[in-house]
Amino acid sequence: MGKEKHRHRIIGKLQRTPLWKKEEFSEIEYEPTPVKELLTEMKDISELIIDLAYSAVLLHNQEIAEEVRYLEVRMDKLNYDIRIMAMMAARSKEDAEQLAGILQIAQAAEKISNTAGDIILLMKENTEPVLPRILAKADERIYRLKVTEKSSGCNQTIGSLNIESETGMRIIAIRREDYWIYNPQSKSSLIANDIVIARGTDEGYKQLDEFFLGKKEDIK
Repeated sequence: MGKEKHRHRIIGKLQRTPLWKKEEFSEIEYEPTPVKELLTEMKDISELIIDLAYSAVLLHNQEIAEEVRYLEVRMDKLNYDIRIMAMMAARSKEDAEQLAGILQIAQAAEKISNTAGDIILLMKENTEPVLPRILAKADERIYRLKVTEKSSGCNQTIGSLNIESETGMRIIAIRREDYWIYNPQSKSSLIANDIVIARGTDEGYKQLDEFFLGKKEDIK
């Protein structure tokens, strides 16, 4: 039951940045979990972790970097669970062949997680100015925006504003005072003074920035 709570805190929830070291050194306990749940969480993490890693380096934000480390450790534990499950479930050559595909998917997700951890190392190497120059040539970039009290987007959900369809910008995280909402969902609300981390183009950024600053009444 404790593990299930742990799982659902990761995506789209208001939370303080967790201490990854506590997670890393906590005792590993295997709990039988449907493989679909394990793979779903691994997919969610692999989609989110690279965006957060780039955000941490570009914005030089240590709190987001801590979350990347936490998710990397979490991915390792999920991979451990899925390997134990595979060993316990394989009773024949046919079972082993079917489970081999699942293990390959899990390994690919773990590689993505490890890559995100490597990106975070750039912050320690003091080479972060190099990455913005490289990404300056990319079509999509990471941006930091602030929702002001003047914006008509205050107290509205991301889905009701149609932010992605109208601007092409995808919100990957929201900072709210001392808390973060990672990978916010369409039902997640925006309030005044939220700091939004989003991915998209220069044109989409300008459009969304003007809306959040209250310079435009409508997001279109």
